[in-house]
Amino acid sequence: MSDTPLETIPDVLLITGIMAAGKSTVAQALAERLPRSVHVRGDIFRRMIVGGREDMTPEASPEAQRQLTFRYELAATVADEYAKAGFKVIYQDLLLGTHLEKAVNRLRAWRPGVVVLCPSPSVAAARDEARPKTGYGAWSAEAFDRLFRAETPRLGLWVDNSGLTIDETVDFILDRLDQVRNGLPRPAQ
Repeated sequence: MSDTPLETIPDVLLITGIMAAGKSTVAQALAERLPRSVHVRGDIFRRMIVGGREDMTPEASPEAQRQLTFRYELAATVADEYAKAGFKVIYQDLLLGTHLEKAVNRLRAWRPGVVVLCPSPSVAAARDEARPKTGYGAWSAEAFDRLFRAETPRLGLWVDNSGLTIDETVDFILDRLDQVRNGLPRPAQ
């Protein structure tokens, strides 16, 4: 762990960004720096659906939308339960548009923080091509980045991690924890 006092780290920290932004890797590295932590990978709930899974596409079906909403609800429930058990939770998923606000509201009891990883689309595309799984399919990285930036509210800390290593990205986040709650509603007094 860095010199960051544990009490300054939100009980639940949501990490989002476009595909191949580094969400999984950064979330895991951040969780590994904390003494009692959990990395909740939202995508695991999508992958659990074996029969009848409908993935998101630019023309997503109502069933794909329903499964996406269900995935977010399951991940938020798991994050909530781990936080109740005293863990620092790093909840990572592709939370686009109003889904990010809904996740923050769902987890508001924990005064969550938000980190949005936003490398350049060319960097994300190169990362996507270099990994075994590919995320873009029907989208281009540029088109998805435009959609993400246009529809996602400016909550929390937005990090251009195009030229940062994983450790540098985690350090950047830990050095700016005061910003991870920017734009988020304050808890009721």
